[in-house]
Amino acid sequence: MQKNNGIIASGGSNVVGSAVASGRNASAEVGDSQLNQTGGGQPHSPQEIGDLLSRLIEELGRSDHPDRADLIQAAEDAREEVASPEPRKGTLRTFAKGLVSAVPGFTALAALAKTIEEAVRGL
Repeated sequence: MQKNNGIIASGGSNVVGSAVASGRNASAEVGDSQLNQTGGGQPHSPQEIGDLLSRLIEELGRSDHPDRADLIQAAEDAREEVASPEPRKGTLRTFAKGLVSAVPGFTALAALAKTIEEAVRGL
C-alpha cells in the first residue's frame, strides 16, 4: 500500500483553483473560471490589475478568512495605488507577496492572489 503525501512537483509547477500541472513550462487551467493562468507572462494593464483586486475584495468578503477585513483594506489600498498616475511598484509588489503568503489555505483566493502577484510583477 502506498502512502499519499499530497502532490509533489519537481521541474516547475502551476496551480490554479483545483487544477495542478507539474513539469517544465507547466500550465494549469480551470474551465469556466476567470482564474486561468498559463504562465505566458503576458503583461497586465493597471485596469486589469484593478479588476483582479476588485474580484479579490468581493471573494474575501464572501470568505471566512480570519484576516479578511485587513486583507480587504490592503487590497483596496493596492487598487487605489495601481489606479494612481504613477503607481509605486515596490508598494504593489510588497502587497502582492504578502497576499500570497496570507491565503495558502484558501484555494481560490490563493490562485487569485498568485495571478495578482504575477500581474504586478509584469508592470
